[in-house]
Amino acid sequence: MDHLLLFLAGLFFLVYLGGLLLEKFRIPWIFAALLLGLGLAAYNPFTSITSAPTFEFLAQLGMYFLLFIIGFEIDLKEILGSNNLVLKTTAAVILAESFFGSILIHFVFGTPWPISVLVATSFSTVGEAVLLPILDEFKLTKTKLGQTILGIGVLDDLVEVITVIVASFFISSEVGHGDLNISGNLLTLLSLFVLAFVIFRFHKKIIPFKYKDISALFLLLIFIMFVFVGIGQFVDAGALGALLAGVALKNAIPPKLLSFIDSEVRTMAYGLFAPIFFVWVGLETDIGYLVQFPLLILLVMAMSNSTKMITSYFMTRKEIGKKNALILGMSITVKFSTSIVIIKLLLDKGLIHEQLYSVLIGTMILFKFIIPVLLSYLIKKWKISPEKA
Repeated sequence: MDHLLLFLAGLFFLVYLGGLLLEKFRIPWIFAALLLGLGLAAYNPFTSITSAPTFEFLAQLGMYFLLFIIGFEIDLKEILGSNNLVLKTTAAVILAESFFGSILIHFVFGTPWPISVLVATSFSTVGEAVLLPILDEFKLTKTKLGQTILGIGVLDDLVEVITVIVASFFISSEVGHGDLNISGNLLTLLSLFVLAFVIFRFHKKIIPFKYKDISALFLLLIFIMFVFVGIGQFVDAGALGALLAGVALKNAIPPKLLSFIDSEVRTMAYGLFAPIFFVWVGLETDIGYLVQFPLLILLVMAMSNSTKMITSYFMTRKEIGKKNALILGMSITVKFSTSIVIIKLLLDKGLIHEQLYSVLIGTMILFKFIIPVLLSYLIKKWKISPEKA
């Protein structure tokens, strides 16, 4: 703890400065923390701080808050109301990338089939949070093209939930616990779903929502989140607990309070804990391996991009046009925090090796720099306007 506060002060300041630069390229500022982590992975004079339990605990809080936000953003009504084009395209894209991705991961990196499928599926999801500012800038959000892109991003949130659930079950069964048997693990995991259902079904009796001070309500929600995470940690499923807490509370809080609570949680997560988490993610990357085998990053990127773009193009070209279909395919190649969280969990539990983790992180970073800039260029070049989209 001697120098942790000064280290965090420097971390937040560098992330702030880096974030200002990244936003000029339409890249979320939070990825400045990931780049900082990669820099520390190459040369880290602060190993005594970054390897300390206190730093890792703060980073884990960042992971839990990110998953809570993901769960909090899931709108079950919107997902169930998705149109046929969105449903078919999302299913085709995820199945295609999961299929080809798992083959690549299994044979190139020697990863067991179940883990290969899990990693490939998590890597196939879409980071719609990155896309929204670009669509807004060109006034495409309300068009058929924009709604289809965002619809795919929203629908694949359900896939993200399922992936986190499967990862939690797999980690719990693979890692094992001396004080809990298999049936105890399953009962603990089941209790999370029961608790989420109880809050969702009986929230009016559990949380009366008579708070005049939004901060007091925020404290209650954080208490509920930590209960979920704490129960989940008995079987290495704290991530699942955070996600389910977000889903349950999103569908329990009255709409008029949602925006206030969402603002409070986001301020806490992105303003404090998430930057530490992303630095922690970057620190685990093997920079030497990436420098030695850069073609692996290009291989994974080519597989992921081409699979998504080809599949989505053939699924949507008749409904929205060929150029719009290409824009859509390129848009949904952007990835965000859920993929990072899952592969970090698998790395920490020894279920994937550092080389695969490093390549996936490197691929995500290249996605972030290339896709937003290329998207903006093509939208301008092809003159895609609200009238043509």
